[in-house]
Amino acid sequence: MSHRLINLNPELKKLRDEGYDVEIRENHLLVKDVPYVDKSRTIQRGVLITPLTLAGDKTLRPGSHVVYFDGMHPCNADGIEIEALRHQSTPQKLGKSLVAQRSFSHKPSSGYPDHYSKMTTYAAIISHQAQALDPSFKVRTFPPYEQEEDDSVFTYLDTATSRAGIGNVTAKLELGGIGIVGLGGSGSYILDLVAKTPVRKIVLIDGDKFSTHNAFRSPGAHQIEKLREAPLKVDYFKDQYSKLHRNIIAHPCFLYESNTDLLDGLDFVFVCVDSGPARKVIVEKLESACTPFIDVGMGINLVNDTLIGQLRVTTRTQGNQGKTEPGARMNFGIDVGDDIYATNVQTADLNAFLAVQAVIKWKKHFGFYCDHRKEHHTQYLLEGGALIHEDEYAEARGPEA
Repeated sequence: MSHRLINLNPELKKLRDEGYDVEIRENHLLVKDVPYVDKSRTIQRGVLITPLTLAGDKTLRPGSHVVYFDGMHPCNADGIEIEALRHQSTPQKLGKSLVAQRSFSHKPSSGYPDHYSKMTTYAAIISHQAQALDPSFKVRTFPPYEQEEDDSVFTYLDTATSRAGIGNVTAKLELGGIGIVGLGGSGSYILDLVAKTPVRKIVLIDGDKFSTHNAFRSPGAHQIEKLREAPLKVDYFKDQYSKLHRNIIAHPCFLYESNTDLLDGLDFVFVCVDSGPARKVIVEKLESACTPFIDVGMGINLVNDTLIGQLRVTTRTQGNQGKTEPGARMNFGIDVGDDIYATNVQTADLNAFLAVQAVIKWKKHFGFYCDHRKEHHTQYLLEGGALIHEDEYAEARGPEA
């Protein structure tokens, strides 16, 4: 993706063509091998780093005039630090393999019109002092470039992560595979959120077709031409989200004891089915494999011309397997026919809210979000607005719990 993105943008290509050692890594633009002077008047090499500001695969005006630097604070030729650049001297981990020791601030009156102007300005300020000591130290090194393979799971760069400076945290979600069983209202919203994370593979399992009622409780606006085709849900959503995430695998089937091997090798599974017996088969498989999972449920009823009910997020990990029976929290019985949710009442907001709770809990499990309470069961009561957390584990929270 680095070479392709550089070739698509004249300002980035100009940097490379003029001999700068340019790389795009973890959604940041790097200019490497920049010579600078340290306090001992020794010439060192450092790296200038800036988050890329993009519209798809096209660069925009930089979002900030501040630049990061991997190296010591640069000095003038006499060994005195360049105070005009000073901003912050606290090391920051910008990504899994990207660290900056400090940041600089040098803002022209009109700002920087593009990334080329920004990076060459900083490079010139720093390198000119090194060249004053030794003219042979140049910032334009004309390095050879190897052909690269694009191993990103995204079809375009995740600049939201680099813009927020949370690349190191986001890397915790680079899991091997996530499963979503059931792509009704809640499952489709879970897919919408998980597809925006760097999981290596997303496995979709559902045997139903995408019908008109599904269009009213799933993310996005769906074309009537697609509804007329009545596509399978897994195929439809794979096509939709492959525009963003490359590695989505569709299994157009329901899960029975004979085919639960489709869940093998996954790091985590979201169970979003409304059939008790089907849930039982799936849960028993995941429990036996010690695969962590989240099961979601919704019970909505019509009372006096208003809807009441509750949402449920139940988490099973090695922390609570064996401490509570799965059936105590999840319905394995025959589906109740008078549950208004089963008649496809439009509850897109509740489906989305349930999905958000499930994905937040998933991210907590893998350390993306802080999780002091370690609750494994949460209920939301619609009519009262109460969130009830249960199955918390004091030993996971520390002695103060």
